[in-house]
Amino acid sequence: MKKVMILGKPGSGKSTLSRRLASATQLPLHTLDIIEYKKNGERIDQALYREIHDNIIEKESWIIEGFGLMESFFQRLEAADTLIYIELPYLVSYWWVTKRFLKGLFIRPKGWPQGCSVVKGTWRSYQVLRLCPQFWNRDFMAKIESLPTTKSVYIIRSAAELDRFVKEASS
Repeated sequence: MKKVMILGKPGSGKSTLSRRLASATQLPLHTLDIIEYKKNGERIDQALYREIHDNIIEKESWIIEGFGLMESFFQRLEAADTLIYIELPYLVSYWWVTKRFLKGLFIRPKGWPQGCSVVKGTWRSYQVLRLCPQFWNRDFMAKIESLPTTKSVYIIRSAAELDRFVKEASS
């Protein structure tokens, strides 16, 4: 496990898992939301994003959490040796986005881009969740399950599985 791609819907626990995994493995963690957004919450120029992303991908080891641009998603999928896909039920994701928002009213969520509005970010998460079935669907799962056997693929389908995976990674 040297190049790890963590993906899933908003509010699926990607950030928590990636931080714990980075701590357990000592692999450098790159959170795409922090790369993709300026401190005021606006997106950075796509050319700059691509340059930063390409520099990370070329490194010997990394954990990359998030989605980013579509082309970078497929680039990471190709480069990663380990893929962790968190596929929790939509109600869980909606609840975790809401919980993050409520907590975020008082304390900035861990891994949240500095200066970005929790209200705007939460609204964006709800919008993305609404659109997720167009991407995170059976066709996507078939692609994930048909990846070369040289890649380690973990699919986490419940909060209990996520907790177990985090505990195992941390020990």
